[in-house]
Amino acid sequence: MNKTRRNVCAALGAAAFGLPAGAMAQDRTVKILVGFPPGAGLDAMTRMVAEKMRATLGQNVIVENRPGAGGRIVMEALKVAPADGSVLVMTPLVTVVTAPHVYPDLGYDAFKDFAPVAHAADFLFAYAANPKVPANSLKEFVEAAKADPALRNYASAAPGSLPHFFSIMFAERAGLELNHVGYRGTAPALSDLMGGQIATFMGTISDVAAHHAGGKLKVLATSGSSRAAQMPDVPTFKEQGYDIEGKGWYAAYAPAGTPSQTIDRLSKAMIQALQAPDLKEKLLAYGMEPTGLGPEELARIHRRDHDRWGPVIKASGFKPTS
Repeated sequence: MNKTRRNVCAALGAAAFGLPAGAMAQDRTVKILVGFPPGAGLDAMTRMVAEKMRATLGQNVIVENRPGAGGRIVMEALKVAPADGSVLVMTPLVTVVTAPHVYPDLGYDAFKDFAPVAHAADFLFAYAANPKVPANSLKEFVEAAKADPALRNYASAAPGSLPHFFSIMFAERAGLELNHVGYRGTAPALSDLMGGQIATFMGTISDVAAHHAGGKLKVLATSGSSRAAQMPDVPTFKEQGYDIEGKGWYAAYAPAGTPSQTIDRLSKAMIQALQAPDLKEKLLAYGMEPTGLGPEELARIHRRDHDRWGPVIKASGFKPTS
């Protein structure tokens, strides 16, 4: 039975019991897919949100990790999932903003195949160096890297990620040729950074805040328009003379064709969770700023950032190897 026929049958079945289309899914478990390994900031946030949604919705909400391909695997799974509210994806913008510009044969259309549910949180980037790098500011780093080619190698958690492209913007402003080393995840990149195998790392504030506080690495700059609350001692790129700023975000999507009343119900439950004071406090400690915006706002932000980063990615000349 194809998806269209399944949806028609679900609607007819609901109508037979005097229920609106999509209401039958309210008795099912809601599964939120995460395309990255457990333990990272996105996973932690999603699990906190899911816990609160259980109480609001009165049904089971679980989180399932399906890491791989920079989060694209779960987006392909979402594309073919039932459009009844039983499956969502919580994703960083990389899968819906940068991936469409990077991968010509992407297995999904980021605008046509998914329905926006809620914009969950914003996060800033941080540029970190291993403690042996002879620099405590961007200016000192640029001077040192121009003199020592070994300092020009930098890591990100994945090639084609937003931190990767933000690094390219920084290198252009600095007049410095940096060499990108893309890792398969944050953990191995940070391990090599703190072990001295690579000079610098561009990632999220949540990736590096604890290590910075513990002296295991030093953050040279953050990407906001003002200093990050988690690192008030670290100046921004703009403060240090490099006119760039940027941020990433996490958001939830459902399969295209999910009934609007189902989207509305899930969106309200997720936004209510994100607005809870205790969850806000925890997310801020992770380096995230909860937003709790609805489907229309998410759709607008998605389109804006897709159009903003497209020219940057194209100008970079980046081509994926797989």
